This record gives sequence, C-alpha cells and structure tokens, in this order.
Amino acid sequence: MCYDIKATVETQLKRAKTKGDAQAVDEIMETLIPLTDLPLYHSSGFAHPELLIYTDRSPDYPEVATWGLVPDWVKDEAAMKKQWNNTLNARGETIFKLNSFRKAANESRCLIYIDGFYEHHHFEKKTYPFYIFKKDQSPIILAGLFNEWHNPETNGKLVTFSIVTTTGNKLLAKIHNNPKLKETRMPLILHEELADDWLVKLEVDKDQKFIKDLIQEYPEEELDAYPVGKLRGKDYLGNVPGISEPVKHEELVI
Repeated sequence: MCYDIKATVETQLKRAKTKGDAQAVDEIMETLIPLTDLPLYHSSGFAHPELLIYTDRSPDYPEVATWGLVPDWVKDEAAMKKQWNNTLNARGETIFKLNSFRKAANESRCLIYIDGFYEHHHFEKKTYPFYIFKKDQSPIILAGLFNEWHNPETNGKLVTFSIVTTTGNKLLAKIHNNPKLKETRMPLILHEELADDWLVKLEVDKDQKFIKDLIQEYPEEELDAYPVGKLRGKDYLGNVPGISEPVKHEELVI
C-alpha cells in the first residue's frame, strides 16, 4: 500500500527539467504550482492532495491532479467522495479487471515523481512510521493511473489519479508488517529507463502483457528506510520539513 508520501517541488519537476526546457519550468512554477498543495513533506492520500502527474498527453509537461481516482461512471459529487477513498491505490494484478481501473489501465497511465513514501511498522502493540527512499536520493518514479472526471453538477472537470501497487520486497516485508494484512504491498516503482514505457499508448484490451511485465517488486538494495515521528494523532507535526527526519526509538527492534 501507499497512502503517505513526500513530494517536494524540486522532485516533482525533475522530469520537466530533464526533458523539457527552462522556459517551460518557469511556466510550470508560475501557473501550475500555485494550484497544487506542494510541497508535501508528508501528506496522506485520504486528504486528497493536489500535485503533479505526467501523462502521455504531455509526457514532459505535468498536469495538476487530485489523489484518488474517480471513474467516469461516478454520477455526482456525493458518489465521488464515497469512491475516491477506495481508489488511492490500484493493485497491479487487477488493474485490467476491475471496473474502477480498467479504462485507465488501458488508456490513461501516468507517472508521479516523489521523494519517498511512509509505511507503518508494528512492534510490541505499537506503531512506528518509517520513511522509505532511494539510497542515491534520486526521485522515486511511481506508476499511476489517471482519469479526467467531468462533474455533471458543475460542468467542471477534475483530473484524478491512483498509485499502482505490487507485492512488497524484503525491505517492505520487514517494515510493513500489519498483522491484519494478508500480504506485504509496496508502490510500483519504475526505473528511470522504464518510465516512458509505462506511458505507451495501448490498443484497448490488447498488448496488456507489455504493461503487466512492468509490474514488479523494486530491488530492496536500491532503497533505504528509517523510523520517523508520528504521522497521526496529537503528536503529528503536520506538513513540515522535519516530519521526514529520522527519530530514534530505543525500544524498537527490526
């Protein structure tokens, strides 16, 4: 699962800076960033933050999107608010089967650039959040699905997305050990050289194997993790830079 992330402006713009040009980046800073909730030193998907995604519509120029995919068949805002808490993540094994994700899996995949993500570890009846990131400090490129939902009540549009997940690697198995879960999950992280492949346009219901082959555990040796402070409750510091700093727990054994 992936319900808590860190995404700074610099990281979110990494693809635009690498593949685009300085003028485009200046334009993004001026016109798009003010429409987002960035920077997100910590944000829960259940808050439905707005950040940047990269789609095949403009692979090197991002769009503002809300976390929590809203399918076309959602009829009104009330139904939308019931739906999008259930679509923060999309299991990679079933994206071509489930009605909520099938259309997006075939037609509307996206990339989300983040600094890292948070998962909760259970030890001695207590919960300890961990921050997970790449050892080389480079952006984590997440595979996602998106949809542009048209609101019949306002005639407005809302671009929304879901983060695709896969089975967890050994590092995540140690950290994300909630006894209520049947298996360990982790977000689908793409190596940089495979990111463009995730955006390739497919014929509907054809060539799905090409995408399915990309849905793999990310190598544990390329990731690192450490415990951080509380991400919930009265001790939560909020969306501040220090939220992702390491915290030592003498009693914690992992």
